[in-house]
Amino acid sequence: MAKTAKPAPKKAAEKSGNGTSAKAEAVPQPVAAPAPAPANLSAPEPKPGAQPSMKILGQYLKDFSFENPNAPQSLGPQQRQPDINISVNVNARNLAPNDFEVELHLDAKASFEGKVLFAADLLYAGIFRLENFPQNLLQAAVLIECPRMLFPFARQIMADSTRNGGFPPLMLDPIDFAGMYQQRMRQQPAASV
Repeated sequence: MAKTAKPAPKKAAEKSGNGTSAKAEAVPQPVAAPAPAPANLSAPEPKPGAQPSMKILGQYLKDFSFENPNAPQSLGPQQRQPDINISVNVNARNLAPNDFEVELHLDAKASFEGKVLFAADLLYAGIFRLENFPQNLLQAAVLIECPRMLFPFARQIMADSTRNGGFPPLMLDPIDFAGMYQQRMRQQPAASV
């Protein structure tokens, strides 16, 4: 599922939202975009009387790219806020009966007057073990709770990379993974027709 954002101006010393320029920052408001069909996830039936449990077995940077194509000119003061586009995607797959790889894909692009200031593309993943989840709750747990646990780490990588690229840190606002999941579920029947 993807989200896009447009910036609203903020002062340089304040928290930036989903975008930034060399001396100014912006807080984009996410807008949901169409999503792919939900993943087909499965797990063994829960044991009677056992409580559901979720464990993080590992998390890792799977793919990352940061581009600053117009440096050093792009690092100078800008007359207005750049246009910021952010997309967020979540994908998951079974690795074993109770183990799932969940991928959080963040894509950020800032442009000013038709020139790209920076572009960052991050694929951050984790392996989760979910035991004793009823099948009707499994997909929601994997596509809502797992990316929610991964997000702070992916957010930090994006902030550090933009700062290291010569811009103020890109501080992403919290993401409504439950809302993204609900939109994905609403789009599923339309995709299967």
